[in-house]
Amino acid sequence: MSIAENVARVRELIATAAGRVGRNPASITLMAVSKTVEPERVLQAYAAGVRTFGENRVQEFQEKLPAISHLKDAEWHLIGHLQTNKARKATEIFNAVDSVDSLRLAEKLDQAAATLGKTLPVLIEINVGGEETKSGVPLDSPGLEELLRGVARLEHLHVRGLMAVPPFAENPGATRPYFRLLRDLRDQIAQRRLPGVAMDVLSMGMSHDFEVAIEEGSTCVRVGTAIFGERPKP
Repeated sequence: MSIAENVARVRELIATAAGRVGRNPASITLMAVSKTVEPERVLQAYAAGVRTFGENRVQEFQEKLPAISHLKDAEWHLIGHLQTNKARKATEIFNAVDSVDSLRLAEKLDQAAATLGKTLPVLIEINVGGEETKSGVPLDSPGLEELLRGVARLEHLHVRGLMAVPPFAENPGATRPYFRLLRDLRDQIAQRRLPGVAMDVLSMGMSHDFEVAIEEGSTCVRVGTAIFGERPKP
């Protein structure tokens, strides 16, 4: 199937999943995860109506920029782990950073945004499964409270919500408890009404489990394989 056909099929599945729980499909953003995908195929996804894209690495996206910078209404989100020494460049070339996992990183991004005269939308990444191999703030970590209190005073960051990558399971339904954990955490934080911290975005669900994520409240699904096909093994 072509990329356009894949996008159409994913949108159908989004609409069906939303319908099962009485949600409006228009309230759910489809993010095409374009890491390792060459610009020509990214342009095909754009032509199929996708406007939000997720990239994992600063350098890889920087190399793609000359071929895609003319897509003025596209949004480019960094969804991979970000090292603090790349915060300035990430702030410069991305529209949003969806993987903030420490106060130190948040402060670096805030400083870079201040220098560039912009406000940077960010998501806080939560490690819902407590996996050592994954980034994100553990659910029960004191670092989460430190981060929440800290970002509330940063003038050039706008926290829009939470992001998570749950442990992989062959059965998509097995991820449901993790999605519920993230949704419940979002609700708890929202009730606190911290300054500069909104909880409008719940970024969860990927190609194999995004329908379950939508049923549990996801507002943004990050879909790569189901749009672009399997990526070559490194």
